[in-house]
Amino acid sequence: MAGKLGAVFTVLVMVMVSSAMAVTGVSLLTSGDLVQIGVGIGVLLLVGVGVVLVLGEVRLGAASARLARQLEAEGGLPYDPPGVVRLASGRLEKDDADVIFEERRREVEAAQEDWRAWWRLAAAYGDARDPRRGRRAMRRAVSLERASRD
Repeated sequence: MAGKLGAVFTVLVMVMVSSAMAVTGVSLLTSGDLVQIGVGIGVLLLVGVGVVLVLGEVRLGAASARLARQLEAEGGLPYDPPGVVRLASGRLEKDDADVIFEERRREVEAAQEDWRAWWRLAAAYGDARDPRRGRRAMRRAVSLERASRD
């Protein structure tokens, strides 16, 4: 739930900032001065790029949540091996996260086309505090799952 609240907050801030930037960009475009028009075009391009990036992340998050619900229904959500204890924050100690990551990596190596293995690897990247690679693995899981539906 905290993840959803954070995402909603981020999107709301993005909408507010983008709106202010768009108003500024339009006013610069209508100024009549060539330099200000150029800056206005740049501002509007930045708004466009920001919107595309945020929408992509929101779509990835929604797809990830959908796959998590499916995994939960199948009983295939990641589990913590015996002896691994999560902190009160939900985080793992680095050594425990490394153990789980290696297990998930081997799982993906054994089943390269299994979106479930890729989803669990993405979760392991999250536990290992590597969100960039985690997003990449989650994108792979989503694309494999979509291909399996077609």
